[in-house]
Amino acid sequence: MSRFTIHDLASIVDARAASGGEASYTRKLLDKGPEHCAKKLGEEAVETVIAAIGEDRDHLIAESADLLFHLLVLLKSRGVKLAEVEAALAQRTGMSGLEEKAARKRD
Repeated sequence: MSRFTIHDLASIVDARAASGGEASYTRKLLDKGPEHCAKKLGEEAVETVIAAIGEDRDHLIAESADLLFHLLVLLKSRGVKLAEVEAALAQRTGMSGLEEKAARKRD
């Protein structure tokens, strides 16, 4: 069995974004614009936080999956590729999180 990755999900988002709107939830989200996609991401983030506070591990997993999906849709709505986010993360690996955060405050 092959492992499903976030890259697989990004490819699915890309494919569904190119499809017709009636059969695709992804396309419907994108058709409503980046602001709507951002609001949906915010809703999913709150639901993930609530799930994290609770005791139901499976609920946290499900909400985390929703959060990642909606993040990829938002990125797509703004023309940002997953590889660009990965590149930003890669730049941060050369320093500690505290150093990276301090550097952002200076900019």
